[in-house]
Amino acid sequence: MFICIATKPLNDRTDGFRFNLCGFKGLTRKRQKVSRWGLAKGKAMQALHFGKRSIYIEKSVNKITSRRVRHFAG
Repeated sequence: MFICIATKPLNDRTDGFRFNLCGFKGLTRKRQKVSRWGLAKGKAMQALHFGKRSIYIEKSVNKITSRRVRHFAG
């Protein structure tokens, strides 16, 4: 069984990284000041907030639009 796990740092000087875990793409970010809790849904991604750590997972509908998380792990 083949499992693909890949990460790449963010380019916007924040503490976090992009990930590709078995075809699920997204990013995670650690916040400095703002603490958030809960679930948020947008057009492109779903966000899970755990205090100062946020995880964004790409929706399946977004994989064909121009907003998609591009292929970065070769």
